[in-house]
Amino acid sequence: MPVPVPRQRAIPAAESGQAQTVFHGGGPSAAPAPHREATKPKETTVEKDNRHSGHTSTHSTHLSHTTNLTLLLIEDDPGGWPIVPELLDSAGKPIRVRTARNLTEAERLLTDDVHCILLDLALPAPGRSGGSGSGDDDELAVLKHVLELAPRHAVLALTASGDAERGAQAVRVGAQDYLFRDELDGRLLSRAIRYAVERKRSDTAERRLAEGRLRAQENRRLERGLLPTPLLDGSMLHFAARYRPGRSRALLGGDFYDAVRTPDGTVHAMIGDVCGHGPDEAALGVELRIAWRALTLAGLCGDELLNTLQQVLEHERADDEIFATLCTVDIAPDGRRAGLCLAGHPSPLVITPGRPARLLPYDNNGPALGLLPGARWPRTQVELGAEWSLMLYTDGLIEGRIGAEGERLGQDGMLEMVSRQFAQGRRREELLRAAVNEARELNGGELTDDVALVLLDREP
Repeated sequence: MPVPVPRQRAIPAAESGQAQTVFHGGGPSAAPAPHREATKPKETTVEKDNRHSGHTSTHSTHLSHTTNLTLLLIEDDPGGWPIVPELLDSAGKPIRVRTARNLTEAERLLTDDVHCILLDLALPAPGRSGGSGSGDDDELAVLKHVLELAPRHAVLALTASGDAERGAQAVRVGAQDYLFRDELDGRLLSRAIRYAVERKRSDTAERRLAEGRLRAQENRRLERGLLPTPLLDGSMLHFAARYRPGRSRALLGGDFYDAVRTPDGTVHAMIGDVCGHGPDEAALGVELRIAWRALTLAGLCGDELLNTLQQVLEHERADDEIFATLCTVDIAPDGRRAGLCLAGHPSPLVITPGRPARLLPYDNNGPALGLLPGARWPRTQVELGAEWSLMLYTDGLIEGRIGAEGERLGQDGMLEMVSRQFAQGRRREELLRAAVNEARELNGGELTDDVALVLLDREP
């Protein structure tokens, strides 16, 4: 469409280091080409203020209170085509304009305070001495180079009037929009700049959201893979587990558990808790669980096994203050007796017919792993009987709050709760789920620490 030629008005001096005065409408440049190198650039008000205050004009923090947006124009002859000087952002403030004649200048001027790039697709492709080339790939190569140079910036492609196909190709490659060179006016260009910046922000936010979702999915798959699959083939015992990490949106915390059956028919189970419940503690818990399984299948038990696990913890922990509590039980092949080792961990509870839930003996509770070099962990022999349910747990369950005074649930409260739920007919997974849910309700919300429960049942 025809472009009117109103009164000539100069835009702020370009920041490329060359004097250029570009006019509204179709007028020519006021600065003759032979004198461009020798003419001193015209200072903007911001540049004068910054110079007098001792600051450089390109520092973004000194521009933010005056100008919201900065445009970088990449065009080999900025003075040879019309661009409107009074470009305004959505708040009515002037849009700062920088000009670059080539990609080398553009790279120098592309600072963090640039929000949008206006690129002439007729520029020579990288590596060519002149001319835009005859093929589409040449002009799009310029755009691709700019997109690689400025992946976080909005880009507007400038093309010849009517060449909508090339503009569409530019958008497919990665530009936010395209404009026709000889159809620009102030309102169109200002609106296009604002639109491109907002679209780039939206695209960036969507990409980060998609990347975050993908990363979360990968983490969930990884964490699920790190949760144990008990090896109890051939055992007469029933196994159930419940795991609830304290970290928000996590599947794995510092608690860990496992159960295996050795070739002699003995069932070994354990539960542990690394102090803290972040990703580092979760990783350490997985290492201890895997080490426990390997050592158990290799024939170690009791004090010998725990001493080796302490060496693993001391070698793998990131800080000397990190420790882990542990409870291990080894149940005889006939299922009537068990050996118990405690390393600073709460004693398991057992339920037998006709009796309320009770704690197994904890008089021989040794220190947590990682606290005392050369510590010992005695093994206590306990009688279970013909029919029983044995629950191992971490302190995240018993440290939940109850009542108006905020006292802890504690082991006594846990025993009463589990006995009541067991008497109501809840068993296995249902019993564990009910225990965690009631503890959460008593707490008035989510439990803040990791919670792990393991239940072994023997029925005649």
